[in-house]
Formats: sequence, structure tokens, C-alpha cells
Amino acid sequence: MDYRDAGVDVEAGRSFVQRIRGLVESTRRPEVLSGLGGFSGLCELPKGYQEPVLVSGTDGVGTKLKIAQTTQRHDTVGIDLVAMCVNDILTSGAEPLFFLDYLATGKLEPAALAEVVEGIVAGCRQAGCALLGGETAEMPGFYGPGEYDLAGFCVGVVEKSQILDGSQVRVGDRILGLASSGVHSNGFSLVRKVVAEGQRPEGGCGYGWDEAVPALGDRSLGDVLLTPTRIYVEPVLAARRGGLTLHGMAHITGGGLPENLPRCLGPDQSIHLDLGSWPVPPVFTWLAATGQVPEVDLYHTFNMGLGFALVVPPEAVDSALSWFAQRQVAAYLVGEVVPGSGQVSGLPA
Repeated sequence: MDYRDAGVDVEAGRSFVQRIRGLVESTRRPEVLSGLGGFSGLCELPKGYQEPVLVSGTDGVGTKLKIAQTTQRHDTVGIDLVAMCVNDILTSGAEPLFFLDYLATGKLEPAALAEVVEGIVAGCRQAGCALLGGETAEMPGFYGPGEYDLAGFCVGVVEKSQILDGSQVRVGDRILGLASSGVHSNGFSLVRKVVAEGQRPEGGCGYGWDEAVPALGDRSLGDVLLTPTRIYVEPVLAARRGGLTLHGMAHITGGGLPENLPRCLGPDQSIHLDLGSWPVPPVFTWLAATGQVPEVDLYHTFNMGLGFALVVPPEAVDSALSWFAQRQVAAYLVGEVVPGSGQVSGLPA
């Protein structure tokens, strides 16, 4: 017996690394000191920081991967992977420096996995960070045919005096919501259940991933739901560097608005949202109707159209809305900071 007999093709792994080498190199930043293929990646700190602080984050894509694997469309989930990490560290005010990925599969399928890496590279370019390295693990017997899992890890840097940690937030500050691109990468266990078992208007249950739903346009359900998570790094960092005062930020992920908005607050503060002050994308309305999902569960599961939130002083609202409008980023005044103990009011209860 040999390793190939056991289901692991070492030579295919080497070929795969060579295949993606050019993609990885396209994300290189001036601070990167190493190339692909070593035991570790090396990156020095950017010049100009007085007291640089490293900020790190890690995440995965979740069961959204099941849709990609079922539809054989692998080009967007890599963007999701990067987005979930870089948007998280952005909330501290950090600029992403580098990203590493971990890709595990039962059998190495170079074409499909190259698409995944292409997505990771696209996400890194959007975030301005280098894909510093990664790991591809072939694990026969652990994952089924065509299955893979993804995890990511990113590191960014922020000036110590510019860290956003909740201490800058004041009662009376306003909440601006930045539009999401759709469901992003949370709540897909519920999404998949709704698609598989939800009620059809004409009678019967369940939909196919290749099926188009009139309420969502002429794209297939698979295409709509695989729309990648929006990366907010470039416009938000540019706004801050341009002089916009930001007191806090929140990435709206699992748990929706009620769970994530309070994470950017200081003590004795809550948030009141004005329901109806932003448009809810049709995909959420369709999920609610098809799965008979209660409103309270919608808001505790999905981003409901707001993928990222900014806390700004009242006098900065108009300039902030104008800034993002000029850059074709939809932003809405959705609420304010009020006295409290970390709750979000104004949502369905």
C-alpha cells in the first residue's frame, strides 16, 4: 500500500500549489517578505505607525458551502471567507495586512478548488490584504465526494490611539447602516431548510437551486443566495482617513442586528432602531413568506439588508451619508445610541 492507495494524491497537491501560485502572488503587498511554499509567511509592519497594534480575526463560511457544492459553483465562497474575517477586524479600525486560508476536502479536485482560491484572491484584493499562505488538507473518509470546508484567518494593524473599542461612543450618537449584498454568510441552515421545505404559492413544498423565483428576478435561487458577502474595508477606511469621525462600528453577522449592534457600545448604552428607515431586500421577504418565519426570528438570524453599521456623532451624519453616496455605497440613518444596558429596541419582539 501507499499514500495514493489510501486516497491522498501528494503529487496532485503539489500541482495544485503551482496552479494557484500566480493568483496568490497577485495579492502581494510591499510588506510581504516571503513567497508561497514555505513553512510560514513573513510580513513586516507598514511604515508610518507610531504605536502599531495587531488585530486578528478568524471565521468560516458555514453551510452556505453546501449550496456551492450542490450547484457546482465555487467562485464566490472564497470572497465570503475573506469578508467574514476582514469585516470583523475593520470594526476596531484596523487595516487588513494579510490573510491565510485552510481548505480541507475528501479528494483534491483541482478545478473546483482553484475556483475557491480565485474567490479568496478576489476578496483579498477588495480588502487590500495579501494572501500570505494557506493549507490544503486532503482527508479521505472524513469528507464525502465533492465536499470541502473552509476557514480563514486575517491580521490587520491599527494605530493604538485610533482603536475603536466602545469608549468613544456617546448617548445621542447616530447609527448609520451600510447596505448588505444579500444574506451574506449567516443563517444558511435556516435558508436551506426554507428552500427544501417551504410552501410554494401554487401549492406543494420545496424549491430547486436552479429554479428562478419571480419575486427575486430571473436569477436562479442558487445564484441569488451565493451572492458574496460585501467587503466594507475600502470605503470605511477611506472615510476615516478622509476625516470622517467614527465612534464605533459593527459587522452584522450571526445573531443579526440585536446581537451584533451592542458589541460596539460602551457601558450603560443601548441602541434604538427606526424600523422602516432602510429597505429590506426581497430575498428576506421571500424567505419569511416561504418558510413562514416569524419576524423576530428574521431579525435575530439575518442582517435584513444592513451588513455593517457605523456610530457617528450627530453633526457628522450628513457628511457621512454624502461620502458613501458619492462612492455608490448605500447608507441609511437607522437609529441612535440611547441610555440602557446593551439592548436594541425598535425591532419586532
